[in-house]
Amino acid sequence: MGDVFYQIDTERCTECIGHYEAPTCQQVCPIAGTIISDPHNPESEEQLWDKFVQLHHADKI
Repeated sequence: MGDVFYQIDTERCTECIGHYEAPTCQQVCPIAGTIISDPHNPESEEQLWDKFVQLHHADKI
């Protein structure tokens, strides 16, 4: 909508698994339908949970 662009880091995105029931970015984005899953990086729910655990375990080390 303006000059500011945001990019989601696929290495850190868990599609909000472990935090919320639905991806929060999709709910708060003012331009509906612009945030979609990366077709070049499909991840299962299990992979997203694994990523969540790794990200939060790394914070505690």
